This record gives sequence, C-alpha cells and structure tokens, in this order.
Amino acid sequence: MPPAGADVRDRNTQVQRVLLGLLVANLAVVGAKFVIGLRTGSLGVLGDAVHSSVDAMNNVLALAVIWVASREPDEDHPYGHEKFENLGALAIVVFLSITGFELVENAMSRLTTGAAPLHVSPVEFTVLAATLVVNTLVTVYETRRGRELNSHILLADSAHTRADVFITTGVLIGVLATGAGYRWVDSVVALVVAVVIVVLAYRIVARSVPVLVDQHVAPADEIRAVAEAVQGVISAYDIRSRGAGDRRFAELTISVPPDETVEAAHHVADAVEQRLREELAFREVVVHVEPC
Repeated sequence: MPPAGADVRDRNTQVQRVLLGLLVANLAVVGAKFVIGLRTGSLGVLGDAVHSSVDAMNNVLALAVIWVASREPDEDHPYGHEKFENLGALAIVVFLSITGFELVENAMSRLTTGAAPLHVSPVEFTVLAATLVVNTLVTVYETRRGRELNSHILLADSAHTRADVFITTGVLIGVLATGAGYRWVDSVVALVVAVVIVVLAYRIVARSVPVLVDQHVAPADEIRAVAEAVQGVISAYDIRSRGAGDRRFAELTISVPPDETVEAAHHVADAVEQRLREELAFREVVVHVEPC
C-alpha cells in the first residue's frame, strides 16, 4: 500500500488536472464570445464574455490554492497546508455572494420601477444557449470529480459555475416571457436564482468551516469502540479527531495491563492504529499508551 503522503499528492495532481482542463474550456468559451461579440458588434455578447472570464479567474485561483495546499508540511505548518483548499472554497463564496446581491438589487429595482423590455438578438440568444450547454456539462463533470476526489475547491468552483447556469437559464426564461408580454417574470426568476445562490453558498460554508475549526470527523464513542475491540486494550480515552474526507486524523490514549512489556504495548498500539485506519478511514493515528 502506498504511503498516505503519496495518496495525497496523487489526489492533488488529479485535482490540478481537472482545473487545468476546465481553465482551457472556459478560456475557449470566453474567446469564442469575444470573437462573436466583436464581429457582430453586440455589447450583450461582449458583456457575457467578460462575465464568463470570472469562471476562468476562479480556475486560476483554485489552481493557486491547490498548489499551496499540496505543499509538504514545514516548520511553520507541521500539519500540512491542506486547509488552504477550504480557505479557497470560502473565497469563491465571496464571488457567489456578490453575484447574488447584484441579482437581488437589479430584480428589486425592476419590480419597483417597472421592467424594461429585454432585447436579445438571435446571435446573442444562440450564444447564451450554447453557454448554457457548456456550463451544464462543466458543472456535471466538476461536481462528479469533486465528489470522487473529495475536493472542497472543485465542489465550490462547480457551485459557482452552477450559479451561472441558473442565471443564463433565468435570462432565457425572461426573454421568452417578455416576448409573451410578461415582463415581471424576469425579475421574479432573478430573485429565485438569488435564493438558489444563497443555498449553494451555504453548502460550501457548511462543508468548509467544520474543517477549518477542527470539528471532529468521527464520534469519540465510535473511535473508542474500535480501539477497545483490539486485544490488549483495557480502555481508550482522551480521544480527538479532525480533518475531512480522506484526510482524517485521530489521537487517543489507551490503557494496557500494568505488567505488559514495552514491546508488547507497542504492538497493541500499532494494532489500534491499523484498525482505525481500516475501519474509520483515518490517514494518521497517534496512540499514547498508559498502564492501567
């Protein structure tokens, strides 16, 4: 079995590959929109290209965060740099919050002052529809890979892209509704999308904050039960755990018979560590041994 450090490096490498692929895809979309916008003279398409460039900026931010998070432990960070990934996920929440605030502000303004008719050319409508398809595929792929790799930054970035999907869908619905004479629908849809963005942001925070504040990843009673099932362990106590996903750490003290030799007690501690790794998926376990 490869060492835990090798598993982490391989996982971070896969996350970086996913982000690089998404960056290339987003840059291609932005480039296509700029070309179409310049050729047609459409300010709407050019504005959408600028908006889409935020997705590429998020990819760059995520790559920088993963690069820092994948660094080996050092004197300043003896437990590693992995929490930087959670900090990066929270940074994306800021972008989501700004987007949600702008949607609410614009929607309330339109509802109170009256919605202006939406004018979208066939070219702009086609670009929006194509963007919707691309972003949907990107969201599905990034979410799947984020769950497989247990990557908070991938899941957060996919949530941001998903917000773009909802916004584009809302715009298309608003265009169709305005054409049918229901101008207020665009504002209502924008408010619904804003609520969805709040939910997405909350989910990112709910995943990231427990890791940053070292909330336990397994109940102490569950760890105690596994440890005390090992032959030679009389009791387990002073139990702590932290981390997330496949980066879980545990620390505990076990008591052994007072007449146990140092070598035998060491073997018991090794057995406890191995059992906790196998049954509760801890990557690192520290076991202190005390005589009963």
